[in-house]
Formats: sequence, C-alpha cells, structure tokens
Amino acid sequence: MTKPYAIAVNDVEDESIINRSRFICYLRPCDDIAQAKAMLKELQQLHPQASHHCHAFLTKAADDSQGYGFSDDGEPTGTAGKPMLLALQGGGIGHVCAIVVRYFGGTKLGTGGLQRAYGGSVRQALVFLQSKIKIAMVHKTLACQYNQVDDVLHLLRQIEGQVITQDYQQTVTFRLAIPIEKLDSMQDKLHTLSSGQLQLYPNHLKNMICSSVPAGLV
Repeated sequence: MTKPYAIAVNDVEDESIINRSRFICYLRPCDDIAQAKAMLKELQQLHPQASHHCHAFLTKAADDSQGYGFSDDGEPTGTAGKPMLLALQGGGIGHVCAIVVRYFGGTKLGTGGLQRAYGGSVRQALVFLQSKIKIAMVHKTLACQYNQVDDVLHLLRQIEGQVITQDYQQTVTFRLAIPIEKLDSMQDKLHTLSSGQLQLYPNHLKNMICSSVPAGLV
C-alpha cells in the first residue's frame, strides 16, 4: 500500500440486544494476526459463558485485498465473520480487529437475521472508532560528511521523515524512514544540497555506502 490511509487509534465497546440475544462488539487497533489472536483470547477469558466469540480483522488498509481474516466461531457459515469483515471494510479504517461476543437469548435469528445482527453490531460500534492517517514510509540509507548533517536533518524535517539509526564513523551513515510520496523530493533536495554527490541507497547496500561516497566527501 503506497498511499496514506486511515488506521484505528482507540478501543470501542458497544452492546445491542436483538431478540433477547446480547451482542457485544469490541473494536481495537490491530497491526498483525498475533494481536488479533491475543485480543480474542482475552475476550474468551472475559466472557467464558458466551455462546460465540466471532471475529474479523484488517491488518492493512481497509481496501487492501490482503491482511484480513474472520471466523464464525460456531455460527452457521457466512453468518458472522464475513458480515463483520464487510462492515469493517465499509468503515474505511484499517489496522482494526472486531470481536462480537454473543450471549444466546433463546430465540433463533435465522441466517439473514444473524448476518444483520453481526454486521450491524460492527457498523454501530464503528461510529465511535477514531482514526489517524498512516503515511507509507520507505527505508533508505544515506552517508554524508559531518558538516552536512544539520542540512540533511533539516531536509528530513521538511518532508516529515524519521531517523531510524545513525552511525558516526569516518562518515555519518543514516538509516532513514521517508514518506514514499516525498521520496523523489528528498532525493532532489539532496542533489541540490551536494551538487549531485549525496544519494539515497536501499538498506541492503548499507555496507557498501562508505566505499561509494565520493572521495571529496570523506
């Protein structure tokens, strides 16, 4: 995913009653499957008497075709997890996990009723979910001389980049996180600053950086 996208930032708990069954929807930020599993285990322990603990999660952008999962947890196939996932995707916020805990109230809802109940529970909870914009970053390595450090850091602040690591040896070597949409701009600015001598390199070339720096910079 190369464009900025919305991600979840807060926890939500919302409950609804449908034909005497309790549906408690929990939403939490989620960056990977391990976090989704940990959240599910926690809520299973919190609600050991519940009939079902159905879940769906997005570990990438809401419209990304990868990084998602869901489970009906014993409900008829396609009546819980998939409607929950569709609701999350429709909400437009990524990096989120939804778990709906159901306490059966004695009245069967039928296939359509379950789909509406689980999907609706997530959509209702999404009203309270807050988000922020995640900016896609690319990692690059840059070597410069000591008297260029302040200028390099100034350029980095201008594009809202980040220093991951820095190594002060014969030259200064930075590992940088740069917003992917501003990568070309950063390279152009470095080119202007150094008359074409400073270059951004892929991280896997970091061991070659010192030998590739022009002799006049060492």
